[in-house]
Amino acid sequence: MPADPLKLRDWEIAEEAEKHMPTPEEWAARLGLRKDEIIPYGRVAKLDHRKILARLGARPNGKYIVVTAITPTPLGEGKTTTTLGLIQGLAKRGKNAGGCIRQPSAGPTFNVKGTAAGGGKALLIPRAEFSLGLTGDMDAVTNAHNLAMVALTARLHHEATYSDADLERRGLRRLDIDPRRVEMRWALDLCAQALRHIVIGLGGKGNGIPMESGFQITPSSEIMAILAIAKDLRDLRERLGRITVAYDRRGRPVTCEDLEVAGAMAALLRHALHPTLCCTVEYQPVLVHTGPFANIALGQSSILGDLLGLKLFEYHVTESGFGADIGFEKFWNVKCRLSGLRPQVAVIVCTVRALKMHGGGPRVAPGRPLPEVYERENLELVEKGLANLLHHIGIVKRSGVSPVVCLNRFPTDSEAEIRLVRRAVEGEAGVRFAVGEHWLKGGEGALELADAVLEACQDPSDFRFLYEADAPVQERVERIAREVYGADGVEWSPEAKEKLEGLADIVRLEEFATVMVKTHLSLSHDPNWKGVPKGWVLPVRDVLVFTGARFLCPVAGDIALMPGTSSDPAFRRIDVDVETGQVRGLI
Repeated sequence: MPADPLKLRDWEIAEEAEKHMPTPEEWAARLGLRKDEIIPYGRVAKLDHRKILARLGARPNGKYIVVTAITPTPLGEGKTTTTLGLIQGLAKRGKNAGGCIRQPSAGPTFNVKGTAAGGGKALLIPRAEFSLGLTGDMDAVTNAHNLAMVALTARLHHEATYSDADLERRGLRRLDIDPRRVEMRWALDLCAQALRHIVIGLGGKGNGIPMESGFQITPSSEIMAILAIAKDLRDLRERLGRITVAYDRRGRPVTCEDLEVAGAMAALLRHALHPTLCCTVEYQPVLVHTGPFANIALGQSSILGDLLGLKLFEYHVTESGFGADIGFEKFWNVKCRLSGLRPQVAVIVCTVRALKMHGGGPRVAPGRPLPEVYERENLELVEKGLANLLHHIGIVKRSGVSPVVCLNRFPTDSEAEIRLVRRAVEGEAGVRFAVGEHWLKGGEGALELADAVLEACQDPSDFRFLYEADAPVQERVERIAREVYGADGVEWSPEAKEKLEGLADIVRLEEFATVMVKTHLSLSHDPNWKGVPKGWVLPVRDVLVFTGARFLCPVAGDIALMPGTSSDPAFRRIDVDVETGQVRGLI
Protein backbone atom coordinates (compact mmCIF):
# COMPACT_ATOMS: atom_id res chain seq x y z
CA MET A 1 0.00 0.00 0.00
CA PRO A 2 1.29 3.54 -0.68
CA ALA A 3 2.91 4.80 2.51
CA ASP A 4 2.61 8.57 2.41
CA PRO A 5 -0.85 10.23 2.15
CA LEU A 6 0.91 13.60 2.02
CA LYS A 7 2.13 12.72 -1.46
CA LEU A 8 -0.87 10.76 -2.68
CA ARG A 9 -4.53 11.55 -3.27
CA ASP A 10 -7.24 9.53 -1.55
CA TRP A 11 -8.32 7.87 -4.78
CA GLU A 12 -4.76 6.65 -5.35
CA ILE A 13 -4.56 5.13 -1.86
CA ALA A 14 -7.96 3.51 -2.35
CA GLU A 15 -7.12 2.24 -5.84
CA GLU A 16 -4.00 0.47 -4.58
CA ALA A 17 -5.81 -1.07 -1.60
CA GLU A 18 -8.69 -2.27 -3.78
CA LYS A 19 -6.30 -4.53 -5.71
CA HIS A 20 -6.22 -6.86 -2.71
CA MET A 21 -9.73 -6.31 -1.35
CA PRO A 22 -11.36 -9.55 -0.13
CA THR A 23 -14.07 -11.02 -2.36
CA PRO A 24 -17.57 -11.68 -1.00
CA GLU A 25 -16.67 -15.37 -0.77
CA GLU A 26 -13.54 -14.57 1.23
CA TRP A 27 -15.56 -12.33 3.55
CA ALA A 28 -18.05 -15.15 4.14
CA ALA A 29 -15.23 -17.42 5.28
CA ARG A 30 -13.59 -14.73 7.39
CA LEU A 31 -16.80 -13.70 9.17
CA GLY A 32 -18.13 -17.24 9.57
CA LEU A 33 -21.11 -16.62 7.32
CA ARG A 34 -22.97 -19.28 5.39
CA LYS A 35 -23.20 -19.10 1.63
CA ASP A 36 -26.87 -18.08 1.66
CA GLU A 37 -26.23 -15.29 4.22
CA ILE A 38 -24.10 -13.17 1.91
CA ILE A 39 -25.44 -11.65 -1.33
CA PRO A 40 -22.66 -10.59 -3.76
CA TYR A 41 -22.99 -7.23 -5.54
CA GLY A 42 -19.86 -6.99 -7.66
CA ARG A 43 -16.92 -6.19 -5.36
CA VAL A 44 -19.16 -5.75 -2.33
CA ALA A 45 -21.98 -7.79 -0.82
CA LYS A 46 -25.17 -7.40 1.14
CA LEU A 47 -25.67 -9.36 4.34
CA ASP A 48 -29.00 -11.12 4.84
CA HIS A 49 -29.83 -9.70 8.26
CA ARG A 50 -32.80 -12.01 8.79
CA LYS A 51 -30.83 -15.23 8.37
CA ILE A 52 -27.74 -14.06 10.24
CA LEU A 53 -29.61 -12.67 13.24
CA ALA A 54 -31.79 -15.79 13.42
CA ARG A 55 -28.67 -17.97 13.60
CA LEU A 56 -26.56 -15.75 15.87
CA GLY A 57 -29.29 -14.29 18.06
CA ALA A 58 -28.08 -16.08 21.20
CA ARG A 59 -24.47 -14.91 20.74
CA PRO A 60 -23.47 -12.19 23.27
CA ASN A 61 -23.18 -8.68 21.84
CA GLY A 62 -19.79 -7.11 21.35
CA LYS A 63 -18.76 -3.77 22.83
CA TYR A 64 -20.76 -0.86 21.39
CA ILE A 65 -18.81 2.33 20.56
CA VAL A 66 -20.27 5.50 19.04
CA VAL A 67 -18.24 8.26 17.37
CA THR A 68 -19.45 11.86 17.60
CA ALA A 69 -17.74 15.26 17.49
CA ILE A 70 -17.63 18.87 18.62
CA THR A 71 -19.49 21.50 16.60
CA PRO A 72 -17.74 21.18 13.22
CA THR A 73 -16.50 23.67 10.74
CA PRO A 74 -18.28 23.48 7.37
CA LEU A 75 -15.36 21.29 6.22
CA GLY A 76 -16.04 18.56 8.78
CA GLU A 77 -13.53 17.37 11.38
CA GLY A 78 -12.87 13.81 10.23
CA LYS A 79 -15.49 11.84 12.14
CA THR A 80 -15.74 9.08 9.52
CA THR A 81 -11.95 9.09 9.14
CA THR A 82 -11.70 8.59 12.91
CA THR A 83 -14.35 5.85 12.88
CA LEU A 84 -12.38 3.92 10.27
CA GLY A 85 -9.05 4.68 11.94
CA LEU A 86 -10.37 3.40 15.28
CA ILE A 87 -11.52 0.14 13.68
CA GLN A 88 -8.05 -0.23 12.15
CA GLY A 89 -6.36 0.59 15.46
CA LEU A 90 -8.44 -1.95 17.36
CA ALA A 91 -7.50 -4.55 14.75
CA LYS A 92 -3.83 -3.69 15.25
CA ARG A 93 -4.37 -4.55 18.91
CA GLY A 94 -5.60 -7.98 17.86
CA LYS A 95 -9.30 -7.29 18.34
CA ASN A 96 -12.14 -8.48 16.11
CA ALA A 97 -13.35 -5.01 15.16
CA GLY A 98 -15.82 -3.67 12.63
CA GLY A 99 -18.41 -0.97 12.31
CA CYS A 100 -21.37 0.55 10.56
CA ILE A 101 -21.47 3.95 8.85
CA ARG A 102 -23.98 5.83 6.74
CA GLN A 103 -24.09 5.82 2.97
CA PRO A 104 -23.18 9.22 1.48
CA SER A 105 -25.75 11.27 -0.36
CA ALA A 106 -25.02 12.23 -3.95
CA GLY A 107 -25.98 15.80 -3.01
CA PRO A 108 -22.89 16.55 -0.88
CA THR A 109 -20.71 14.22 -3.00
CA PHE A 110 -21.28 16.33 -6.11
CA ASN A 111 -21.45 19.62 -4.19
CA VAL A 112 -18.85 21.04 -1.75
CA LYS A 113 -18.55 18.55 1.10
CA GLY A 114 -17.55 15.57 -1.01
CA THR A 115 -17.89 11.91 -0.19
CA ALA A 116 -17.95 10.45 3.33
CA ALA A 117 -15.37 7.70 2.72
CA GLY A 118 -12.83 8.95 5.25
CA GLY A 119 -9.41 10.16 4.15
CA GLY A 120 -5.71 9.44 3.93
CA LYS A 121 -4.91 5.96 5.24
CA ALA A 122 -8.25 5.71 7.07
CA LEU A 123 -10.45 5.14 4.03
CA LEU A 124 -13.43 3.00 3.11
CA ILE A 125 -13.18 0.91 -0.04
CA PRO A 126 -14.29 0.41 -2.74
CA ARG A 127 -14.29 4.20 -2.64
CA ALA A 128 -15.92 5.07 -5.96
CA GLU A 129 -18.71 2.52 -5.55
CA PHE A 130 -19.35 3.73 -1.98
CA SER A 131 -19.51 7.33 -3.16
CA LEU A 132 -21.62 6.77 -6.29
CA GLY A 133 -24.65 4.74 -5.27
CA LEU A 134 -23.15 1.51 -3.91
CA THR A 135 -25.90 -1.17 -4.10
CA GLY A 136 -28.73 1.18 -4.96
CA ASP A 137 -30.26 1.82 -1.53
CA MET A 138 -30.49 5.60 -2.11
CA ASP A 139 -32.29 5.02 -5.39
CA ALA A 140 -34.67 2.58 -3.71
CA VAL A 141 -35.57 5.16 -1.05
CA THR A 142 -35.99 7.87 -3.70
CA ASN A 143 -38.22 5.67 -5.85
CA ALA A 144 -40.33 4.44 -2.95
CA HIS A 145 -40.82 8.03 -1.76
CA ASN A 146 -41.79 9.27 -5.22
CA LEU A 147 -44.09 6.31 -5.77
CA ALA A 148 -46.14 7.53 -2.80
CA MET A 149 -46.34 10.96 -4.44
CA VAL A 150 -47.35 9.37 -7.75
CA ALA A 151 -50.11 7.49 -5.96
CA LEU A 152 -51.32 10.70 -4.31
CA THR A 153 -51.29 12.92 -7.40
CA ALA A 154 -52.87 10.24 -9.56
CA ARG A 155 -55.63 9.77 -6.99
CA LEU A 156 -56.26 13.51 -6.85
CA HIS A 157 -56.54 13.56 -10.63
CA HIS A 158 -58.92 10.58 -10.79
CA GLU A 159 -61.15 11.85 -8.01
CA ALA A 160 -61.46 15.19 -9.82
CA THR A 161 -62.22 13.40 -13.10
CA TYR A 162 -64.61 10.59 -12.13
CA SER A 163 -67.88 10.36 -10.24
CA ASP A 164 -68.26 8.19 -7.17
CA ALA A 165 -69.87 5.50 -9.33
CA ASP A 166 -66.99 5.61 -11.83
CA LEU A 167 -64.48 5.35 -8.99
CA GLU A 168 -66.35 2.39 -7.54
CA ARG A 169 -66.28 0.59 -10.89
CA ARG A 170 -62.51 1.05 -10.86
CA GLY A 171 -62.30 -0.44 -7.38
CA LEU A 172 -61.61 2.90 -5.69
CA ARG A 173 -63.29 4.81 -2.89
CA ARG A 174 -63.25 8.58 -2.73
CA LEU A 175 -60.62 9.77 -0.26
CA ASP A 176 -61.58 13.43 -0.67
CA ILE A 177 -57.94 14.58 -0.40
CA ASP A 178 -57.35 18.26 0.28
CA PRO A 179 -54.72 19.42 -2.28
CA ARG A 180 -53.84 22.30 0.05
CA ARG A 181 -52.82 19.86 2.78
CA VAL A 182 -50.29 17.61 1.07
CA GLU A 183 -47.59 16.78 3.62
CA MET A 184 -45.00 15.10 1.39
CA ARG A 185 -42.81 16.57 -1.32
CA TRP A 186 -40.97 14.80 -4.10
CA ALA A 187 -37.49 13.40 -3.38
CA LEU A 188 -34.21 13.79 -5.25
CA ASP A 189 -30.73 12.85 -4.02
CA LEU A 190 -29.07 16.02 -5.33
CA CYS A 191 -28.77 19.58 -4.06
CA ALA A 192 -31.31 21.39 -6.24
CA GLN A 193 -32.45 24.72 -4.81
CA ALA A 194 -34.53 25.41 -7.95
CA LEU A 195 -36.87 22.58 -6.95
CA ARG A 196 -37.58 23.62 -3.36
CA HIS A 197 -40.87 25.29 -4.33
CA ILE A 198 -42.64 24.36 -7.54
CA VAL A 199 -46.12 24.18 -9.08
CA ILE A 200 -47.25 20.91 -10.65
CA GLY A 201 -50.26 19.88 -12.70
CA LEU A 202 -49.98 22.66 -15.29
CA GLY A 203 -50.85 22.23 -18.96
CA GLY A 204 -54.48 21.19 -18.86
CA LYS A 205 -56.85 18.70 -17.25
CA GLY A 206 -54.97 15.62 -18.44
CA ASN A 207 -51.86 16.62 -16.50
CA GLY A 208 -53.35 16.46 -13.03
CA ILE A 209 -54.42 19.00 -10.42
CA PRO A 210 -52.51 22.31 -10.35
CA MET A 211 -51.01 22.65 -6.88
CA GLU A 212 -47.96 23.87 -5.03
CA SER A 213 -45.33 21.24 -4.34
CA GLY A 214 -41.57 20.90 -3.99
CA PHE A 215 -38.60 18.58 -3.57
CA GLN A 216 -36.58 17.47 -0.56
CA ILE A 217 -33.25 15.68 -0.58
CA THR A 218 -33.53 11.91 -0.18
CA PRO A 219 -31.72 11.68 3.21
CA SER A 220 -34.49 13.84 4.71
CA SER A 221 -37.25 11.48 3.54
CA GLU A 222 -39.38 9.77 6.17
CA ILE A 223 -38.73 6.56 4.26
CA MET A 224 -35.01 6.91 4.96
CA ALA A 225 -35.85 7.33 8.65
CA ILE A 226 -38.02 4.21 8.55
CA LEU A 227 -35.27 2.20 6.86
CA ALA A 228 -32.87 3.31 9.60
CA ILE A 229 -35.11 2.13 12.48
CA ALA A 230 -36.98 -0.86 11.01
CA LYS A 231 -36.21 -4.15 12.77
CA ASP A 232 -37.35 -6.39 9.90
CA LEU A 233 -39.43 -6.45 6.74
CA ARG A 234 -42.71 -6.69 8.64
CA ASP A 235 -41.83 -3.62 10.70
CA LEU A 236 -40.78 -1.78 7.52
CA ARG A 237 -44.03 -2.65 5.74
CA GLU A 238 -46.22 -1.58 8.66
CA ARG A 239 -44.43 1.73 9.09
CA LEU A 240 -44.67 2.51 5.36
CA GLY A 241 -48.41 1.98 5.52
CA ARG A 242 -48.73 4.53 8.35
CA ILE A 243 -47.01 7.38 6.50
CA THR A 244 -49.30 10.41 6.24
CA VAL A 245 -49.07 11.73 2.69
CA ALA A 246 -51.86 14.30 2.98
CA TYR A 247 -55.08 15.14 4.86
CA ASP A 248 -58.63 14.95 3.59
CA ARG A 249 -61.04 17.88 3.65
CA ARG A 250 -62.24 16.87 7.13
CA GLY A 251 -58.72 16.95 8.51
CA ARG A 252 -58.19 13.17 8.66
CA PRO A 253 -54.83 11.64 7.61
CA VAL A 254 -54.52 10.03 4.18
CA THR A 255 -51.86 7.34 4.47
CA CYS A 256 -49.88 5.18 2.07
CA GLU A 257 -52.16 2.32 3.13
CA ASP A 258 -55.20 4.38 2.11
CA LEU A 259 -53.55 4.97 -1.26
CA GLU A 260 -52.82 1.24 -1.56
CA VAL A 261 -49.18 1.94 -2.37
CA ALA A 262 -47.37 0.76 0.79
CA GLY A 263 -46.93 -2.80 -0.47
CA ALA A 264 -45.28 -1.64 -3.69
CA MET A 265 -43.03 0.71 -1.70
CA ALA A 266 -41.94 -2.20 0.49
CA ALA A 267 -41.20 -4.23 -2.63
CA LEU A 268 -38.86 -1.48 -3.85
CA LEU A 269 -37.10 -1.44 -0.47
CA ARG A 270 -36.86 -5.17 0.25
CA HIS A 271 -33.18 -5.44 -0.70
CA ALA A 272 -32.29 -2.04 0.78
CA LEU A 273 -33.15 -3.49 4.19
CA HIS A 274 -29.95 -5.60 4.00
CA PRO A 275 -26.75 -3.75 5.07
CA THR A 276 -23.90 -3.64 2.55
CA LEU A 277 -20.44 -4.96 3.47
CA CYS A 278 -17.41 -2.83 2.56
CA CYS A 279 -14.06 -2.52 4.34
CA THR A 280 -11.23 -0.21 5.37
CA VAL A 281 -8.00 0.05 3.35
CA GLU A 282 -6.52 -2.31 5.97
CA TYR A 283 -9.34 -4.78 5.26
CA GLN A 284 -11.45 -4.59 8.41
CA PRO A 285 -15.18 -5.12 7.75
CA VAL A 286 -17.45 -2.08 7.73
CA LEU A 287 -21.20 -2.23 7.15
CA VAL A 288 -22.86 0.61 5.24
CA HIS A 289 -26.56 1.18 5.79
CA THR A 290 -28.95 4.12 5.39
CA GLY A 291 -27.97 7.77 5.12
CA PRO A 292 -30.16 10.25 7.03
CA PHE A 293 -28.60 13.67 7.66
CA ALA A 294 -28.37 14.73 11.31
CA ASN A 295 -29.39 18.39 10.95
CA ILE A 296 -32.71 17.57 9.22
CA ALA A 297 -33.19 13.88 10.09
CA LEU A 298 -32.10 11.07 12.43
CA GLY A 299 -28.40 11.22 11.53
CA GLN A 300 -27.59 7.56 12.25
CA SER A 301 -26.72 4.41 10.40
CA SER A 302 -29.36 1.71 10.84
CA ILE A 303 -30.42 -0.22 13.90
CA LEU A 304 -30.15 -3.38 11.81
CA GLY A 305 -26.55 -2.55 10.94
CA ASP A 306 -25.68 -2.22 14.62
CA LEU A 307 -27.57 -5.37 15.59
CA LEU A 308 -25.59 -7.29 12.95
CA GLY A 309 -22.26 -5.71 13.88
CA LEU A 310 -22.69 -6.47 17.57
CA LYS A 311 -23.11 -10.15 16.73
CA LEU A 312 -20.28 -10.32 14.19
CA PHE A 313 -17.64 -8.15 15.89
CA GLU A 314 -16.05 -8.11 19.34
CA TYR A 315 -15.91 -4.29 19.06
CA HIS A 316 -18.55 -2.57 16.94
CA VAL A 317 -18.07 1.11 16.07
CA THR A 318 -20.99 3.20 14.84
CA GLU A 319 -21.17 6.88 13.97
CA SER A 320 -23.56 9.75 14.65
CA GLY A 321 -23.86 12.77 12.37
CA PHE A 322 -22.23 16.11 13.22
CA GLY A 323 -21.72 17.19 16.85
CA ALA A 324 -22.82 15.62 20.12
CA ASP A 325 -25.56 18.26 20.45
CA ILE A 326 -27.39 16.96 17.40
CA GLY A 327 -26.19 13.53 16.20
CA PHE A 328 -25.26 12.02 19.55
CA GLU A 329 -28.39 13.45 21.21
CA LYS A 330 -30.53 11.56 18.68
CA PHE A 331 -28.41 8.43 19.04
CA TRP A 332 -28.80 8.63 22.83
CA ASN A 333 -32.48 9.47 23.17
CA VAL A 334 -33.99 8.06 19.97
CA LYS A 335 -31.88 5.31 18.40
CA CYS A 336 -30.87 3.67 21.70
CA ARG A 337 -34.45 3.84 22.97
CA LEU A 338 -35.79 2.19 19.82
CA SER A 339 -33.04 -0.42 19.54
CA GLY A 340 -32.67 -1.30 23.21
CA LEU A 341 -28.87 -1.12 22.75
CA ARG A 342 -26.57 0.69 25.18
CA PRO A 343 -23.10 1.98 24.22
CA GLN A 344 -20.03 1.58 26.40
CA VAL A 345 -17.99 4.47 24.93
CA ALA A 346 -18.54 7.70 22.98
CA VAL A 347 -15.54 9.05 21.06
CA ILE A 348 -15.68 12.85 20.64
CA VAL A 349 -13.66 13.97 17.62
CA CYS A 350 -12.13 17.43 17.68
CA THR A 351 -9.55 19.32 15.65
CA VAL A 352 -7.30 22.26 16.39
CA ARG A 353 -8.89 23.90 13.34
CA ALA A 354 -12.40 23.74 14.80
CA LEU A 355 -11.22 24.92 18.22
CA LYS A 356 -9.61 27.96 16.61
CA MET A 357 -12.85 28.74 14.78
CA HIS A 358 -14.83 28.54 18.04
CA GLY A 359 -12.20 30.73 19.68
CA GLY A 360 -12.96 33.57 17.30
CA GLY A 361 -11.01 32.58 14.20
CA PRO A 362 -12.06 33.83 10.78
CA ARG A 363 -14.82 32.23 8.75
CA VAL A 364 -14.14 28.78 7.31
CA ALA A 365 -15.89 28.16 3.98
CA PRO A 366 -15.83 25.13 1.66
CA GLY A 367 -14.17 25.78 -1.67
CA ARG A 368 -12.20 28.78 -0.36
CA PRO A 369 -8.58 28.92 0.85
CA LEU A 370 -8.23 28.25 4.57
CA PRO A 371 -7.21 31.47 6.39
CA GLU A 372 -3.56 31.44 7.45
CA VAL A 373 -4.35 31.46 11.17
CA TYR A 374 -5.58 27.87 10.90
CA GLU A 375 -2.22 26.67 9.67
CA ARG A 376 -0.03 28.48 12.21
CA GLU A 377 0.27 28.03 15.95
CA ASN A 378 -2.20 30.19 17.88
CA LEU A 379 -2.65 29.09 21.48
CA GLU A 380 -4.99 31.96 22.31
CA LEU A 381 -7.62 30.91 19.77
CA VAL A 382 -7.33 27.26 20.76
CA GLU A 383 -7.77 28.06 24.44
CA LYS A 384 -10.84 30.22 23.80
CA GLY A 385 -12.35 27.50 21.62
CA LEU A 386 -12.00 24.79 24.27
CA ALA A 387 -15.34 25.83 25.76
CA ASN A 388 -17.13 24.18 22.84
CA LEU A 389 -15.26 20.90 23.35
CA LEU A 390 -15.91 20.94 27.10
CA HIS A 391 -19.60 21.54 26.44
CA HIS A 392 -19.76 18.46 24.19
CA ILE A 393 -17.97 16.38 26.81
CA GLY A 394 -20.68 17.49 29.24
CA ILE A 395 -23.40 16.30 26.83
CA VAL A 396 -21.88 12.82 26.65
CA LYS A 397 -21.35 12.67 30.42
CA ARG A 398 -25.01 13.51 30.95
CA SER A 399 -25.92 10.28 29.10
CA GLY A 400 -23.80 8.18 31.45
CA VAL A 401 -21.61 6.96 28.58
CA SER A 402 -17.82 7.08 29.05
CA PRO A 403 -16.32 9.77 26.77
CA VAL A 404 -12.97 9.57 25.01
CA VAL A 405 -11.74 12.70 23.22
CA CYS A 406 -9.78 12.13 20.02
CA LEU A 407 -7.86 15.04 18.55
CA ASN A 408 -7.78 14.27 14.84
CA ARG A 409 -4.32 15.63 14.14
CA PHE A 410 -3.55 17.71 11.06
CA PRO A 411 0.07 18.17 9.85
CA THR A 412 -0.11 21.88 10.78
CA ASP A 413 -1.04 21.26 14.45
CA SER A 414 1.78 22.22 16.83
CA GLU A 415 2.87 20.20 19.87
CA ALA A 416 2.04 23.16 22.11
CA GLU A 417 -1.51 23.31 20.76
CA ILE A 418 -1.99 19.59 21.34
CA ARG A 419 -0.62 19.83 24.91
CA LEU A 420 -3.08 22.64 25.61
CA VAL A 421 -6.03 20.51 24.49
CA ARG A 422 -4.77 17.48 26.42
CA ARG A 423 -4.49 19.47 29.65
CA ALA A 424 -8.05 20.76 29.30
CA VAL A 425 -9.52 17.34 28.53
CA GLU A 426 -7.61 15.29 31.10
CA GLY A 427 -7.27 17.98 33.76
CA GLU A 428 -10.38 20.15 33.60
CA ALA A 429 -12.87 17.61 32.19
CA GLY A 430 -11.26 14.52 33.72
CA VAL A 431 -11.74 12.26 30.70
CA ARG A 432 -9.46 10.20 28.47
CA PHE A 433 -7.65 11.89 25.60
CA ALA A 434 -5.87 10.52 22.55
CA VAL A 435 -4.14 12.04 19.56
CA GLY A 436 -5.23 10.37 16.33
CA GLU A 437 -2.80 10.18 13.42
CA HIS A 438 -4.83 7.61 11.51
CA TRP A 439 -5.11 9.87 8.44
CA LEU A 440 -1.32 9.75 8.08
CA LYS A 441 -0.52 6.31 9.50
CA GLY A 442 -3.70 4.22 9.36
CA GLY A 443 -4.19 1.77 12.22
CA GLU A 444 -0.70 2.44 13.58
CA GLY A 445 -1.68 6.07 14.02
CA ALA A 446 -4.81 5.12 15.98
CA LEU A 447 -3.18 2.93 18.64
CA GLU A 448 -3.38 5.61 21.35
CA LEU A 449 -7.08 6.03 20.54
CA ALA A 450 -7.68 2.28 20.46
CA ASP A 451 -6.00 1.85 23.86
CA ALA A 452 -8.11 4.64 25.38
CA VAL A 453 -11.29 3.10 23.99
CA LEU A 454 -10.37 -0.40 25.20
CA GLU A 455 -9.76 1.00 28.67
CA ALA A 456 -13.02 2.99 28.64
CA CYS A 457 -14.96 -0.13 27.63
CA GLN A 458 -14.17 -1.50 31.11
CA ASP A 459 -15.83 1.43 32.90
CA PRO A 460 -19.07 0.63 34.74
CA SER A 461 -22.11 1.62 32.69
CA ASP A 462 -24.51 4.27 33.96
CA PHE A 463 -26.52 4.90 30.78
CA ARG A 464 -29.65 7.03 31.26
CA PHE A 465 -31.99 8.89 28.92
CA LEU A 466 -32.41 12.66 29.07
CA TYR A 467 -36.19 12.39 29.47
CA GLU A 468 -38.83 9.75 30.10
CA ALA A 469 -40.37 8.06 27.08
CA ASP A 470 -43.85 9.39 27.89
CA ALA A 471 -42.76 12.97 28.69
CA PRO A 472 -44.80 15.68 26.91
CA VAL A 473 -43.23 16.95 23.69
CA GLN A 474 -42.79 20.50 25.00
CA GLU A 475 -40.98 19.16 28.06
CA ARG A 476 -38.63 17.06 25.92
CA VAL A 477 -37.72 20.00 23.70
CA GLU A 478 -37.21 22.23 26.74
CA ARG A 479 -34.77 19.74 28.27
CA ILE A 480 -32.88 19.27 25.01
CA ALA A 481 -32.64 23.05 24.53
CA ARG A 482 -31.46 23.78 28.07
CA GLU A 483 -29.36 20.73 28.95
CA VAL A 484 -27.88 19.87 25.54
CA TYR A 485 -27.75 23.13 23.57
CA GLY A 486 -27.32 25.48 26.55
CA ALA A 487 -30.35 27.68 25.73
CA ASP A 488 -32.28 29.69 28.30
CA GLY A 489 -35.57 28.23 27.10
CA VAL A 490 -37.79 27.57 24.10
CA GLU A 491 -40.15 29.88 22.22
CA TRP A 492 -42.85 28.12 20.17
CA SER A 493 -44.35 29.95 17.19
CA PRO A 494 -48.17 30.11 17.05
CA GLU A 495 -48.07 27.85 13.97
CA ALA A 496 -46.00 25.20 15.77
CA LYS A 497 -48.28 25.30 18.81
CA GLU A 498 -51.38 25.01 16.62
CA LYS A 499 -49.94 22.03 14.77
CA LEU A 500 -49.15 20.21 18.02
CA GLU A 501 -52.63 20.88 19.35
CA GLY A 502 -54.20 19.56 16.14
CA LEU A 503 -52.05 16.45 16.21
CA ALA A 504 -53.07 15.70 19.78
CA ASP A 505 -56.61 15.09 18.50
CA ILE A 506 -55.37 12.47 16.00
CA VAL A 507 -52.43 10.64 17.64
CA ARG A 508 -50.88 10.13 21.07
CA LEU A 509 -47.92 12.51 20.92
CA GLU A 510 -46.16 10.66 23.74
CA GLU A 511 -45.74 7.66 21.42
CA PHE A 512 -43.64 9.70 18.97
CA ALA A 513 -39.87 10.14 19.28
CA THR A 514 -38.53 13.70 19.26
CA VAL A 515 -36.03 14.35 16.44
CA MET A 516 -34.79 17.92 16.43
CA VAL A 517 -34.16 19.86 13.22
CA LYS A 518 -31.53 22.58 13.53
CA THR A 519 -28.20 23.74 12.15
CA HIS A 520 -25.15 21.55 12.79
CA LEU A 521 -22.80 24.56 12.66
CA SER A 522 -23.66 25.92 16.11
CA LEU A 523 -24.95 24.72 19.46
CA SER A 524 -27.75 27.20 18.83
CA HIS A 525 -30.19 27.61 15.94
CA ASP A 526 -28.01 30.28 14.33
CA PRO A 527 -25.02 28.89 12.34
CA ASN A 528 -23.09 32.14 12.91
CA TRP A 529 -23.01 31.73 16.71
CA LYS A 530 -19.82 29.82 17.50
CA GLY A 531 -18.26 28.58 20.72
CA VAL A 532 -20.87 28.23 23.47
CA PRO A 533 -23.53 30.91 22.91
CA LYS A 534 -25.08 32.48 26.02
CA GLY A 535 -28.34 34.29 26.71
CA TRP A 536 -30.48 32.91 23.90
CA VAL A 537 -33.82 31.16 23.40
CA LEU A 538 -34.45 28.32 20.93
CA PRO A 539 -37.21 29.31 18.45
CA VAL A 540 -39.37 26.41 17.24
CA ARG A 541 -41.16 27.62 14.12
CA ASP A 542 -42.69 24.36 12.84
CA VAL A 543 -43.12 20.67 13.62
CA LEU A 544 -42.66 18.00 10.95
CA VAL A 545 -44.72 14.88 11.56
CA PHE A 546 -43.61 11.39 10.46
CA THR A 547 -46.48 9.07 11.35
CA GLY A 548 -44.77 6.02 9.83
CA ALA A 549 -41.46 6.48 11.62
CA ARG A 550 -43.34 7.81 14.64
CA PHE A 551 -41.18 10.95 14.75
CA LEU A 552 -42.10 14.49 15.74
CA CYS A 553 -39.48 16.87 14.37
CA PRO A 554 -39.47 20.38 15.90
CA VAL A 555 -37.82 22.79 13.45
CA ALA A 556 -35.56 25.44 14.99
CA GLY A 557 -34.29 28.28 12.85
CA ASP A 558 -34.13 28.47 9.09
CA ILE A 559 -33.55 24.93 7.79
CA ALA A 560 -34.08 23.78 4.20
CA LEU A 561 -34.94 20.14 3.46
CA MET A 562 -33.36 20.65 0.03
CA PRO A 563 -29.80 22.05 0.14
CA GLY A 564 -28.45 24.17 -2.69
CA THR A 565 -25.52 23.59 -5.02
CA SER A 566 -22.62 26.04 -4.70
CA SER A 567 -20.94 28.06 -7.46
CA ASP A 568 -17.91 25.73 -7.35
CA PRO A 569 -19.32 22.23 -6.89
CA ALA A 570 -17.24 19.07 -6.78
CA PHE A 571 -18.83 17.68 -9.94
CA ARG A 572 -16.72 20.12 -11.97
CA ARG A 573 -13.65 18.05 -11.12
CA ILE A 574 -15.10 14.51 -11.27
CA ASP A 575 -14.42 12.47 -14.39
CA VAL A 576 -13.76 8.92 -15.51
CA ASP A 577 -10.74 7.40 -17.22
CA VAL A 578 -12.30 6.13 -20.45
CA GLU A 579 -9.61 3.47 -20.84
CA THR A 580 -9.77 1.92 -17.35
CA GLY A 581 -13.16 3.08 -16.03
CA GLN A 582 -11.50 4.50 -12.89
CA VAL A 583 -13.25 7.49 -11.34
CA ARG A 584 -11.06 10.55 -10.76
CA GLY A 585 -11.60 13.72 -8.77
CA LEU A 586 -13.84 12.47 -5.94
CA ILE A 587 -13.02 14.53 -2.85
